[in-house]
Amino acid sequence: MKTIAALQAVVTAIPFDGEPSAAELDAIEQEMPLIRAEVALLDAQIMTIDRPANELDVRRVRRARRRVLAARRDLSNRAASGSPEVA
Repeated sequence: MKTIAALQAVVTAIPFDGEPSAAELDAIEQEMPLIRAEVALLDAQIMTIDRPANELDVRRVRRARRRVLAARRDLSNRAASGSPEVA
């Protein structure tokens, strides 16, 4: 029986050092408003888990959802304005 072995050398990129690259940090920085808005929404939802939601809680969750939607809209508009193939 013939053994099957790779004929080429193992293809590896730069060794992983565990730290994010500058490009990854820039991408995170671009998405930070959305991340903050999602955390605020999660906080508002967590506050209403163990008790019935009153009017203030409902407003807080609604405001947080609107902030998430606005942050997503802004992020997608920024991405769309940066890509030349979109007219």
